[in-house]
Amino acid sequence: MTRFALTLEFDGGPFMGLQRQDHGPSVQQCVEEAVQAITGETVTMHSAGRTDSGVHALAMRSHVDVEKDIAPFRLMQALNAVLRPNPIAVTACEVKPGDWHARFSCVGRAYEYRIVNRRAPLTLEKGRAWHIARPIDAEAMHRAAQALVGFHDFTTFRSAHCQARDPLKTLDRLDVRREGDRVIVEAAARSFLHHQVRSMVGTLALVGQGQWREEQVGEALAAQDRAALGLNAPSEGLYFVRAAYPEE
Repeated sequence: MTRFALTLEFDGGPFMGLQRQDHGPSVQQCVEEAVQAITGETVTMHSAGRTDSGVHALAMRSHVDVEKDIAPFRLMQALNAVLRPNPIAVTACEVKPGDWHARFSCVGRAYEYRIVNRRAPLTLEKGRAWHIARPIDAEAMHRAAQALVGFHDFTTFRSAHCQARDPLKTLDRLDVRREGDRVIVEAAARSFLHHQVRSMVGTLALVGQGQWREEQVGEALAAQDRAALGLNAPSEGLYFVRAAYPEE
């Protein structure tokens, strides 16, 4: 049995999320079925993160265990051939020790959220960014975001359906910057709560548009109450960008 670590890039638009679902297509289902088509084996794919419907990935790390004797490059090529025309690509494939786990060995995760801030509607980036027509002050968003960095109770920014044991998390970084008409939010932590990044971005967007004071973000955090949340940003602007592992 060989453990293959896969790096996946995907457009989350057509899927109900990364994890296999009973009510629609998922990235996990597509990859598992592709492995079965290649090897004849039924496998279970494990991943560093769980993404909601519409959320994208630039470099999601996952793994599958395969009995068939096949080289990593051959498996990657075969998977990409079988996965077409699904918007999923295997960009890297390597052999890992049997105790390496895409989820449990991961020591850090990073997300990026993309906002397009212009009056004109989206064309090329429709479904891949959040369109906000009103002017946004990205610097105010960045200043407000720093209240969320560190070890906190993130109940306010946690989905009611979150399955984590508790709302305590350490947010390592939350940066906001402008690149032309794009506002980019970068978040990094060991792990995140369900909807945490989208909830933080949505609330910061209210600050950027002048609807919230910068200090209100810290006040919402201190409330430890989902009712204090400003706004949950839409899923299409969110990208899983990196998973970190000790040996890497």
